[in-house]
This record gives sequence, C-alpha cells and structure tokens, in this order.
Amino acid sequence: MSVTRDLVAALRARLGASDPAPPRVALPTVPAPPARVYAPRREPLRAGAAARHTTALLGIGHVGTRYATDVVLQFQAELAVAHEAVAAELPDGWAEEHGFLPLASRVASHREFLLRPDLGRRLAPASLQRLRDQAARDPDVQLVLADGLSATACMTSGPALYEALAAACAGRGLRVGTPVCARFARVWLEDEIGQEVGARVAIILLGERPGLGTGDGLSAYLVHRPQVGKTDGDRNMMSNLHARGTPPAEAALRLAALAAAMIEQGTSGVGLDLDRVDAPVERGYRAPQVRQRLVACGGAPAGGPR
Repeated sequence: MSVTRDLVAALRARLGASDPAPPRVALPTVPAPPARVYAPRREPLRAGAAARHTTALLGIGHVGTRYATDVVLQFQAELAVAHEAVAAELPDGWAEEHGFLPLASRVASHREFLLRPDLGRRLAPASLQRLRDQAARDPDVQLVLADGLSATACMTSGPALYEALAAACAGRGLRVGTPVCARFARVWLEDEIGQEVGARVAIILLGERPGLGTGDGLSAYLVHRPQVGKTDGDRNMMSNLHARGTPPAEAALRLAALAAAMIEQGTSGVGLDLDRVDAPVERGYRAPQVRQRLVACGGAPAGGPR
C-alpha cells in the first residue's frame, strides 16, 4: 500500500470508522410544505375603470408576486410588434406607386441607417439632383413623408395623414409643394429638402420609435425657413399620430394651424408664440379605447378586448 493509503486507514481507525461506507441511520420525516393557493387576480377598482378609456396598461393585477401569464404573453407580443416595425424597410417602388417623388438619404443599408444618424440627415447626390429637377419651387409648405424608425408607420398611417394635411394647408390658402417620400430618413433631412425647394415651412412626417404594440405611429416635425444647420430648438413637433393616438384628420388641422402661425410670426421652435396659434380642434370626450389583444390565453380569442 502507498503511504497515503496507510495514513487514510490509520485516520479512519482513530476515528472509529475504518469502514469507508457511512453508517446507516434512519432519516427524519420531512413534513410536506404548506399548500399555497393564489386567489384569482383582482383588478384595482379605479385602475380597472380607467383602463376602459385608454390603451395604457392599467389594472393588470398580479398573481402572487408575478404578472399573470396572459399579461406576460401580451408584453412579449407587443414587444415583437415594435421590433418588427423597427426592422421594416420601405420597399423599392413604394413611393412611386403612391404618387410620391422618391428620395433617399446617404444611407446605404438599414443597418447603416440605425448606426449612422448623420447620414440619414442629408440627401444622396442622385436624390438631390432629382429634387432639383422635378420638385416645384417656392411652396408655402413642403411636406415630406419618410420611413424614419418605422417604415410600417410610413406605409400604413402615412398616406392618410399626408393627404389630410395637404388638404388642411390648402384650406388655409397655403401652397403645398411636390409630394416627396424619403427612404432611410432622419428628422433633419427636411432641412435640406426644404432649403432646396425654397419652402417657407417644411414638415416631415416620419415613423416614430415604436412603443409596445404601436408600430404604426408617426411624428411630425415643422421648421420655418428650413436650411441645413437648423437645430431641434428651431422645430415644433407632434407625436403619436395614428388611429389610436391623435387621428390623422385631427392632427392635420393642428399641423396646418402651426404652419400658418410660423409663416405669420416668421419663426418656429422656441420662438413661436403658441398662444397665437389658431388651433381649430378642441378635444372633448373620446370613446373608450380598447387595447388590442395579440395572444390567446385561457380560451380568450386573440384580437378581442382585454
């Protein structure tokens, strides 16, 4: 035997247990854990009542210390909608098919668009020349439809808002420029477009960063006397423009009122006196909003009220 084995055997003998197997002893009886039964979720009274008038997540309740399964699945489904909207791209030919002059920024790919905001703020040379050759000059308002961070919003909510806004501007006696649609566009792209056509006001309608379950929302940014170098302090904006937010017909009236005020006051952004904006819309009671159910759980059909 080796020295190590001799030492281990001697140690076991001194401890009174030369048998390497542990002694067999009866294990104590372990009582079963107490049963815990969670009662069904109960929505807080006030939150549950308020939830029937908004698409915000109110009164979702809980099961023990966690959300219920249907709530978690709804979160995941709405997050997937947002991811899909960000990943969407404006198809080739879409602008021409819908009556827009197609333009593009200096971005070469969707990945580059997400990583290089600076390239999305200037027109590609070919698009700049196309704008100079084909767009009407010196309009009162130059409207720009753009994909932004949601091409889905551009394709779904965009045409309706563009048409409503063009009509609202014409109703105020403002001349609207050539319809243009920009691909891989950031907000400041409106500066170069408006500068090139000599617009008094430029308005870009572009897909906004999606929220949970909202991939079709647009934002509108307005700037007086657009030119490269304008800052965010020179702009005014409206967001959440879609059927479940501010509807296109209502948003168009407000945006046209802002454009007219900019021309009248000769400024925009922080210098614009909003108290002098002739806003024709007064929001009253709105019908209850229903958050769209995207998943089925526990026998509830997807698409029904939550």
